[in-house]
Amino acid sequence: MRAAVLEKVGEAPTVMDFDEPDGDVVEVRLAGLNPVDLALASGQLGEPDVPKVVGKEGVGITADGTRVYFDSPPAPFGSWATRTRVDPDKTYPVPDGIDDDLAVACGIAGLAAWLPLTRHAEVTSDSRVLVLGATGVVGKIAVQAAKVLGAGRVVGAGRNSDELTKARELGADAVVQLGGDDDAEALRSEAGDGYDIVIDPIYGDPFLAALAASAVGATLITIGQGAGGGPEIPFRALAGRTHVGHMNDLMPPDVVRAAYAELTGLAAEGRIQVETTRYLLEEADKAWQAQNDGPHVKIGVATS
Repeated sequence: MRAAVLEKVGEAPTVMDFDEPDGDVVEVRLAGLNPVDLALASGQLGEPDVPKVVGKEGVGITADGTRVYFDSPPAPFGSWATRTRVDPDKTYPVPDGIDDDLAVACGIAGLAAWLPLTRHAEVTSDSRVLVLGATGVVGKIAVQAAKVLGAGRVVGAGRNSDELTKARELGADAVVQLGGDDDAEALRSEAGDGYDIVIDPIYGDPFLAALAASAVGATLITIGQGAGGGPEIPFRALAGRTHVGHMNDLMPPDVVRAAYAELTGLAAEGRIQVETTRYLLEEADKAWQAQNDGPHVKIGVATS
């Protein structure tokens, strides 16, 4: 079968023939691409065994004709292939009413927004929610999810003004452009008495600015570190707040399955929207570079 294969740690995958999978197998229709794929291939998350097929998620068809979303194919298989082995515990049905692109977008990226808001925080009509990185895929989904959950005020923050405009169109009550002289003050200007919930896909200095603009009793949930490694967090600034480090893979399988059903149900109703783009499997190098450049849309790789 054809697959995009990582042959050497730190390099882009190469499209070539690869061994056929056995066991629970799906015919892959669309694979997803995420920052975690690049991190895994680079060795940032531990030295991977090579050769291996890249890709952590996708949508495919099972032997009985069911369309499913799958996450974390057992090594050495991955989603960037015409077929892959899947883990039944991480394989979920895709509802009618959403296409493959949106079904993939509701996976790793969508769950990184939905799970923190529904399993780590309690969103109410009084909640003031700040979404850092609201210019990216996870951030834009988080803005929509917070509104769906009934948050009283949702503020999106990021650097790209054009993408912040899109976040506003997706439901943000206000947006804040970061990268000025005083990000904390800029965030405070839209915070009222302080943010009750912070969704943080970027960490680093933006997290410190958000912490300074949060209310006593706030919950801050970090789901990535796109802005760099861990900042030095003063104890007094964190006092009275709860900081949660979230990873989808650390949640129980039944919780993730239920969350995927919830999110895709909303997507089928048109209440969650994601801008997507596609590459062909034979264009794997172009897709890989596009993700490395920091896209503001969800990338899919059509494998068949």
